[in-house]
Amino acid sequence: MAHMPNPSMQLGMVGLGRMGGNMTERLLRGGHRVVAFAKDQAAVRAAADRGATGAASLQDLVKQLDAPRVVWLMVPSGSATEETIAALDPLLSSGDIVIDGGNSKYTDSIRRAGQLGKRGVRFVDVGTSGGVWGLQEGYCLMIGGDADVVKSLTPIFQTLAPAADRGWAHVGPSGAGHFVKMIHNGIEYGMMQAYAEGFAILHKKSELVVDVADVAELWRHGSVVRSWLLDMTTRALSDDPSLAKIAPYVGDSGEGRWTVAEAIDLDVAAPIITHALLARLRSRDAESYSDRLLAAMRQQFGGHAVKST
Repeated sequence: MAHMPNPSMQLGMVGLGRMGGNMTERLLRGGHRVVAFAKDQAAVRAAADRGATGAASLQDLVKQLDAPRVVWLMVPSGSATEETIAALDPLLSSGDIVIDGGNSKYTDSIRRAGQLGKRGVRFVDVGTSGGVWGLQEGYCLMIGGDADVVKSLTPIFQTLAPAADRGWAHVGPSGAGHFVKMIHNGIEYGMMQAYAEGFAILHKKSELVVDVADVAELWRHGSVVRSWLLDMTTRALSDDPSLAKIAPYVGDSGEGRWTVAEAIDLDVAAPIITHALLARLRSRDAESYSDRLLAAMRQQFGGHAVKST
């Protein structure tokens, strides 16, 4: 990680899961002072062991922060974020800053900025990409909010990003950070689906392609389809080429759904992202009624045989 070019800052980190915990450690390594809180006090103790100041509650966290306070939230989107902000709001003062680094819906972020702003509390929404590799590689930060507030937080963003001069950007007003992250994840859905389908075809043609993992490794070097996502795909295939240990069930965080809904609202055709989302939903239907009905229809109009259960 590059040397931090600006003075250290103090901030509170609420949520110490895989992302929040690693972000806390990266901030500490960069010389920042972090007051850490999570419902899981074991996670708080672990953060304290790495140099953070532990907090027993949100009230305790706010009490230990110097004004104007900066509180970064890394909690699940939806009700958890809503409840945390509602609990924080009366504890904060005008000039304090709340940063939501989770996968909140951008419309919620616009609303929260307005609500907090009535009391002079500033709000910044940060779409955060990097996953479990962020501690080592740095995080891509897509930042929404007022320009002056974002500028005041520059040292924090420079430390969390891959480098001080790249990997982070102020992309627009409140809501823009989470909107850009939503589209980012929609694109990610499409890329993942394309890789999955291509490798499935390779795997099926086993008489020609003996080792799919070798092909993945080959494509990592010089190919136009090389990417960090392909790097991680290669690692997964090398560990278990048959993927026999993994159930064919694909979850989603909700951002793909929001992207598709936004495309419909804006009259923008997004068939690839939409198909990728539907493929994930399809993966969860172990007893597909639609597939059963398709087989029944083929039998009715063409006399095609059906397989019995």
